[in-house]
Amino acid sequence: MLFYPIEYLGVDWYRPDKNCPYGIFGWQGVVPARTEKMASRLVDIVTKDLLSLKEAFSHIEPRKLAGLLSSPVEEAVRRESGEWWAYVLKPVLPFILERVLTALSRDIEDVLDLPHVVLDAFVRDKIVLVELFQKVGRVELDFLVKSGFGFGFVLGLAQMGFWAIKPYTWTLPIAGSLVGYVTNWIAIKLLFEPADPVYIGPLVLQGLFESRQVEVSDEFGHFLESRVLSSPQLLGALSNHNEEELFVFLRKELPPPIPEHIIYAAMQAIRNVAANPEKYDEIHRYVAKRLNIEETLSSRLKLLTPKSFENLLHPVFEEDEIILIVVGGVLGAITGLMQTRLGWGGHNAKAKAVATLVGSLSLSAFFFFLPEIQQKPEVKPISTPTGNYESAYDRAPPKIKRRNTVLRPKNF
Repeated sequence: MLFYPIEYLGVDWYRPDKNCPYGIFGWQGVVPARTEKMASRLVDIVTKDLLSLKEAFSHIEPRKLAGLLSSPVEEAVRRESGEWWAYVLKPVLPFILERVLTALSRDIEDVLDLPHVVLDAFVRDKIVLVELFQKVGRVELDFLVKSGFGFGFVLGLAQMGFWAIKPYTWTLPIAGSLVGYVTNWIAIKLLFEPADPVYIGPLVLQGLFESRQVEVSDEFGHFLESRVLSSPQLLGALSNHNEEELFVFLRKELPPPIPEHIIYAAMQAIRNVAANPEKYDEIHRYVAKRLNIEETLSSRLKLLTPKSFENLLHPVFEEDEIILIVVGGVLGAITGLMQTRLGWGGHNAKAKAVATLVGSLSLSAFFFFLPEIQQKPEVKPISTPTGNYESAYDRAPPKIKRRNTVLRPKNF
């Protein structure tokens, strides 16, 4: 319900607005429905607290990148403006490009709109935001499922005792509703509260998400570099979405004798490099290495306060938290009603009650104490304007599932 369906499924009738996940007869995943709002909050965190384009581009060596770009720019000039212009510019092209790249490092924030680049990546393809939350919040999502077995079993014992005292047809539906409501409420609260660690003797109590700040920071940095701020995507945004700003910048920096058709050819060269990462792999590897976006995002995310760090994932639950809790209550009531109708409630059902108890205990134990596992690294191709691209610098960090707990020993 948090992530799927991506698009609204059902009859779009009496739906408060297009960003609302529910209607009278339909549902859309909370994250896809609230994509723009949630993405805007992420953009604020990334652009205000974590990443500066000017700082990142200052690490690029203009002479080195100019040498790498000379060939594709020459090709574009020859194709767009003719052999004669390519011949005339070839001797001076590396020096012109070096000058332009030096100025670009200084004025990059006037040419490339980073907030728009990040927001557009999420809004244009909602599945990107869904996958981001699923990746950085996978332990928390597992906790919601597994804690449902644990809390549900404990509260189910109270439900069974209540039914033994009041064996009426309404007992199980009412008790099931309370169990579902309370189980979801406790689980969601434990994900983010308390934000700051609370020391209880030799133990530390902290919200599950905040306690994983180091692990999540690494995964967040990797995901954003490979899926949102990769070299092909940044160059594509520079030459496509910020075309007018790029032209004004190039016209200002290039000598007046160079005509406009050469400037347009240079812009086309950047588009070609962005759209064909396999062909220009050396350029993209160099840009990615020098920008070092993954490491920058990861290291600075680790320095945020737990409360600020919480804003990465909490919006997923915060927007419609009450709905998720109430849905737990509704599903609990339906389950209790089914138990009653199928003969699992009422009088003379002790044997079936014992069977239910044993089965629930076995399932709860299996899922709750599932051992930690090391998953194989998953390498996802980088998204480019023309498809997917997988390069040597696109490495995936190991995904380690830890035992889900909000309590841990000190120095853990």
